[in-house]
Amino acid sequence: MDGTNKWFVYMLLCDQKTFYVGISNDVRSRILQHKNKQTISTKKFSILQIVYLEKYDDKFQAAKREKQLKGWSHAKKQNLIDGILGINACNELVEVTSEELNCELVPNEDEETLARVTSQT
Repeated sequence: MDGTNKWFVYMLLCDQKTFYVGISNDVRSRILQHKNKQTISTKKFSILQIVYLEKYDDKFQAAKREKQLKGWSHAKKQNLIDGILGINACNELVEVTSEELNCELVPNEDEETLARVTSQT
């Protein structure tokens, strides 16, 4: 799913109320860092759900889009997720990543436990 030449802009829904926008060239690892409370910006949240992904060919373009999305209101971000502002071309990636990482597990699960839980589904 994640190639080293591809960059992703992702959006997390935190505790069902706040959006977090970030970039990564390895979305799976980055989401695990968020879930395992290894990132300052999301460690205070209990429930994290990946809700949006966009794919870019280089880091510069991904960072540019990340900055744009971070400037948007909550309502505008929700419209993007809902497809009102265009088509979420990475819906399948969101679904697969969300299922793969079981993004609504109770936090503080270690990666081994997470892998065991997700492999049962």
